[in-house]
Amino acid sequence: MAIPLLAPVAPIPDSRARAAIKRMLRRSGLGDAARAWRRSLRQAGRHAGRVDETLVQAYLAEHPVRRLHIGCGPHLLDGWLNADYEPRARSVLCLDATCRFPLPSNSFDTVFSEHMIEHVPHAGGAVMLSEVFRVLRPGGRVRITTPDFAFLVRLYATSAEPSPLQRAYIEWACATFVPNAPQADALFVINNYVRDWGHQFIYDERCLRAALLDAGFAEVQALPLNESTDPALRGVENLDRMPEGFLALESLTLEARKPED
Repeated sequence: MAIPLLAPVAPIPDSRARAAIKRMLRRSGLGDAARAWRRSLRQAGRHAGRVDETLVQAYLAEHPVRRLHIGCGPHLLDGWLNADYEPRARSVLCLDATCRFPLPSNSFDTVFSEHMIEHVPHAGGAVMLSEVFRVLRPGGRVRITTPDFAFLVRLYATSAEPSPLQRAYIEWACATFVPNAPQADALFVINNYVRDWGHQFIYDERCLRAALLDAGFAEVQALPLNESTDPALRGVENLDRMPEGFLALESLTLEARKPED
């Protein structure tokens, strides 16, 4: 009998199965440990080759108008210094936003962060905003987009009669992230939302506004996705990351300015 040279290849799990595996690893702590180990190796390699130092120096030298994108993931913005806790490319700065940024003070014109600040504790978010304030030039602007706790409250308050968009969101979220839920219900979505994806603290407008003011910012204003009085901050949110209408449904966007004096 012929003996196969290679064992059969296991089928690649579908996206729902992969998501379930990731959740299991995350909740067991094994996923966090593996990511920390990979990140330490990545950082060691980047530091040894002075990758991030060279990246920052080159960006500052080549861009008279400087824009920092914190927590970019795969959504890279042209002309920006894209930064992430776990960079996926050598062109992305390795940045822990809860520590001092490896960037000079008063050196950036704009800073943008989308769905990132909720992944660190509230105290870590305060450090991040204070560092954003430090690296911005006087008159510079910051734009923060993050999940809105009020969205979760509204989702629960209207659970008996949700709007068509809310109903579509609930069904999508349960099917994608809570497949074991006995029914598509807002309560399962909300419980998962505050725990999944490494979420640490979900802001509402009042809390995020206070955090920006505490960091020293002024002229805080709420804005729709991809709209801004500053042309540099228009069209920056990644609408393709979710089905149409869902990102706007769950998000809060605030902009603020660093005072001139």
